[in-house]
Amino acid sequence: MKLSEIAATLREIGVSPVKSLGQNFLHDQNLARWIVEQADIGPEDFVVEIGPGLGALTGVILAKGAPVLAIEKDKRLVEFLRSHFSDARLELLHADALDLDVRTLFARPRAKLIGNLPYKIASQLLLKYLAHPTPFSLVILTLQKEMAQRIGAEPASKNYGALSVQIQFHYRVKYLRTISAGVFFPEPEVDSAVVVLLPRGDTELPACDSKLFGELVRRGFSQRRKQLGKLVHDYVEDWPKAAETLGLDRQVRAESLALEQWIALTNHLRPMGTPDLEKLAVERFPVVDEKDVVLRAAPRAEVHGNNLLHRAVHALIFNAAGEVYLQLRSRLKDRHPLRWDSSAAGHVNADEDYDQTATREVSEELGIEIPLKRVLKLPASERTDYEFVWLYRGLYDGELRPNPGEIEAIRSFPPRIVDRWIEARPRDFAPGFVECWKIWRKRNA
Repeated sequence: MKLSEIAATLREIGVSPVKSLGQNFLHDQNLARWIVEQADIGPEDFVVEIGPGLGALTGVILAKGAPVLAIEKDKRLVEFLRSHFSDARLELLHADALDLDVRTLFARPRAKLIGNLPYKIASQLLLKYLAHPTPFSLVILTLQKEMAQRIGAEPASKNYGALSVQIQFHYRVKYLRTISAGVFFPEPEVDSAVVVLLPRGDTELPACDSKLFGELVRRGFSQRRKQLGKLVHDYVEDWPKAAETLGLDRQVRAESLALEQWIALTNHLRPMGTPDLEKLAVERFPVVDEKDVVLRAAPRAEVHGNNLLHRAVHALIFNAAGEVYLQLRSRLKDRHPLRWDSSAAGHVNADEDYDQTATREVSEELGIEIPLKRVLKLPASERTDYEFVWLYRGLYDGELRPNPGEIEAIRSFPPRIVDRWIEARPRDFAPGFVECWKIWRKRNA
């Protein structure tokens, strides 16, 4: 839509651009096409567009064959878009983008995020939509130039700060180009920029305790001109020794630490460790027959290597809202790393029964002790990794304390979202959980 057409359309639908809503409408169609090209959108994608306005990007995305969820706060613009686009693949949501439940997007086969973020709430939107773990395979955004420079900033630069480190911890950020204010109507007071964010590979960076990492980064940048050692003294008893071990200047400031150094500092304070392969190999499980009668005990390696029938437990922990906690298994796991799984799960050891194991696993993995109830038993099969599985249910509405050596992330989901997610992306999950969940849902639909 040309500049003159935008002005006429806005008058026709009674819209006077509101600065607080970030209503600056793109009128350069060549730029619109270029932005969409950078997202490499195809029919297999599902695109979430924040702030479609008059549809400058929307039409180009639809032309690529992808379904679009366009989130627009101004009802008049929603009505215009509904009348302007008759494509059944366009879903218009009249809402504030800050109110969208991002978890619903995990049920989409391949979600991508695109949009021109309102300057005043850009930080809030970034933290909400880029929270780890993310459903998006790619994010491409038009931001205020200063904000774009901040999230992609390098150490020791004036724009490098807590937001830079927090986002780069999970994303590779690429500053694509600066956009002059003149391509928008009305013209904003500052230039903009287009950035693309790609989720980092599963093992691109060393594992670390992400909660402690975030705390250190926030504390370190709380007073930019103050030495880091003085700001993190609550976490580091002997800063001079820690600095020497990490190869840092004792007087270093937060702005000088690269992302990898923040991770190294986190691991220095709370080492993640690596799986003790020798211990795992000699861990002993009860080997059972087709009726789950114990025959003997055998080392873990023998049980898994020969697909011997053995025992396991899964626990589904629900909060007061009826949402189930799912864990993203640690990258350090020897089986199904970085797959979504039950709230807690584990093997029954040779000296345990099912109930003892369930209590232990919930305590070790989630840091809580709660009553658990047996709800169903699954027979051993290839789908359960040859495990007889007792499934337990528990209720908990407090703060979980997930073990970072066991769990990469944990998040609660409404059951209906989990259903659709499994259907859309079954490979995201550990197979044993999928079997437990399907039977649970059949019995509790």
